Amino acid sequence: MKRWIKWTAGTAGAVVLLLAGTAVVGSQMAERKSQRQVKVAVQPVAIPATAQALERGAYLYNSRGCADCHGANGAGREFMNDGKGMRLAGPNISPGEGNVVARYTPEDWVRTLRHGVKPDGRPVFVMPSEDYNRLTDEDLGALVAYVKALPPKIGGAAVLDLPLPVRVLYAFDAIQDAAQKIDHTLPPAKPVAEGVTVAHGAYVATMCIGCHGAGLAGGRIPGSPPDWAPAANLTPGEGSAMPRYKDAGAFVAMLRSGKRPDGTAIIVMPFESLRTLNDVDAQALYAYLQTVPARPLGQR
Repeated sequence: MKRWIKWTAGTAGAVVLLLAGTAVVGSQMAERKSQRQVKVAVQPVAIPATAQALERGAYLYNSRGCADCHGANGAGREFMNDGKGMRLAGPNISPGEGNVVARYTPEDWVRTLRHGVKPDGRPVFVMPSEDYNRLTDEDLGALVAYVKALPPKIGGAAVLDLPLPVRVLYAFDAIQDAAQKIDHTLPPAKPVAEGVTVAHGAYVATMCIGCHGAGLAGGRIPGSPPDWAPAANLTPGEGSAMPRYKDAGAFVAMLRSGKRPDGTAIIVMPFESLRTLNDVDAQALYAYLQTVPARPLGQR
């Protein structure tokens, strides 16, 4: 009996030491990973200041999730605080005091938005640049033009407080930053005529990749708090959420209201942005989702 107790205690002690060692090593690896240099070749885009470009940029800023993290005024915003050690806030990107983009060149905007890489070559951790990688040059330029034209607001740098488990998962690539997910060799996307078409819907759907995965099959969002529901499967595969939406009208109503057809609320989706999608974009997105290859839930 005593031998069994000693063996159990010894095993428990070894496990504790192993976990402690993994935490220490994981933290060090996460720091090195976040400081690595990511080399990407970029070309600047034109940043027009026409009324038409600014109107398009405002629409993209509000409908594609920029306001969710940076605030409607661009001054930055806390968008996650679980009270358990995870706190995230977007930085000030308005032209005001404390902004982090004051010295951005056109190439820097492309590098950050399209590739998830800061001007100094380090990866951006939270920003879902995979959602913006396929923006056309025209849309990317319009978005930047709008941000540069925002009224100056006082703000500061991003807040990135991550609990130890998240840092360890990041270290071992269970959580990836945007720069790891993006194919940096792809040329910029070509413009697609706006309309309720599958082709235009595919362009709109790139805004969904960060949460639903490149295959749009959803599942647990890597790095999300434990109490977050998994992202829905938007493909026709096993566990799909799409049968709830019998037509485009039902789907668009969900984007506007944040509720399923049965009246239950959807908790995690960024409805502040999604409800600003215009009818053409929203209906085109639904049309595209009818055509994507089926995947089971979680096969992101």
